[in-house]
Amino acid sequence: MRAGKPCKSGFLCRGVGSRDLAAVAETRACRHILPMAILKIARMGHPVLSRVALPVADPTAPEIRALVVNMVETMMDANGAGLAAPQVYVPLRVVIFQAPPERAPEGIDEEESYDHTAALTVLINPEIERLGDAMEEGWEGCLSVPGLRGLVPRHSEIIYRGLGLDGQMVERRAKGFHARVVQHECDHLDGMLYPQRMSDLGNLIFESEVRARIEAEAETEEQVADA
Repeated sequence: MRAGKPCKSGFLCRGVGSRDLAAVAETRACRHILPMAILKIARMGHPVLSRVALPVADPTAPEIRALVVNMVETMMDANGAGLAAPQVYVPLRVVIFQAPPERAPEGIDEEESYDHTAALTVLINPEIERLGDAMEEGWEGCLSVPGLRGLVPRHSEIIYRGLGLDGQMVERRAKGFHARVVQHECDHLDGMLYPQRMSDLGNLIFESEVRARIEAEAETEEQVADA
């Protein structure tokens, strides 16, 4: 998922103490010893983005850690809020994401922005449990769909589970932007891009026009309220 704006305080600034974060940070600190790579990102239309990704047999395998570290480097370079392995041409069920406040896109309302406190998270073989039928629409972008934003309905509240790099279970309840990012990234594992989730493709617009669209909608709402 594409971020709304850059992180002011650094990429690994939240969630200190997490074993996965420590593992990634330790590996990144050894960049003078270990090869690091910024990976090419697949774009909409490439077959790898429409395939169902395969489960990871061993989350603790060195090649999975190397993949995750390179995904982190790639997401940082692209100013993303999340990245799934199929986006870097690896058809495995691995996602990384972060959803602290400074990553939230402009124009989201108070309810949508609730609980956007997730630190950098690695999820391997993730599962999502949707809590209730409530849906919210929100603007999304994607590193695999560059230059565009779409208004996408998502479940308002979820529980997600998956394995970390140490093979231990990660489980969290998420709402708002946090829940949106997780659902967006996990969709990639099932060959789904956000435009396929949209109820109205008239709300698929150029990224450069999002601010103008939000301002115009706010002005219309004010006029209706004043009428």
